[in-house]
Amino acid sequence: QVQLVESGGGSVQAGGSLRLSCAASGSTYSTYSMAWFRQAPGKEREGLAAIDSDDSTRYANSAKGRFTISEDKAKNTLYLQMNNLKPEDTAMYYCASDTRNVDVRRIPPHPSEYDSWGQGTQVTVSS
Repeated sequence: QVQLVESGGGSVQAGGSLRLSCAASGSTYSTYSMAWFRQAPGKEREGLAAIDSDDSTRYANSAKGRFTISEDKAKNTLYLQMNNLKPEDTAMYYCASDTRNVDVRRIPPHPSEYDSWGQGTQVTVSS
C-alpha cells in the first residue's frame, strides 16, 4: 500500500503560479508511475501529467507548456509546478500512483492506470 498526501494548493489570481507537492509513504518501492489529476465540480476527473518508471513524462494538452511534473525520489515526493494559472484551472487536484505496473501510458493519463490516490488539494484561481 502507498499513502499519498497532497499539499500546496490555495487561492491565486489569474497569471499566478503554484507548486503542488505529493508526499508518498508506505510501499513506495512498488510505484511504477505517478500522475496528477484534477476534478472540478460536476466534471469528470481529468488527467494532467504523469511520470513513468523510466522518468519519461506525458502531458494533457491542457497542461502542456504551463505545468511541469517532477519528482524527488530521495524524498518520495511528486511535484506539479503550475504557471500562468487561469480561472478554468480551479479544481481539486489529486496525485495518484500505479503499483500494478499497468504501463499503458495513455495521453492524457487515465484514472484506470492508477490504484492509489491522495485526498486532494484545492486550487482556486480568480480573475
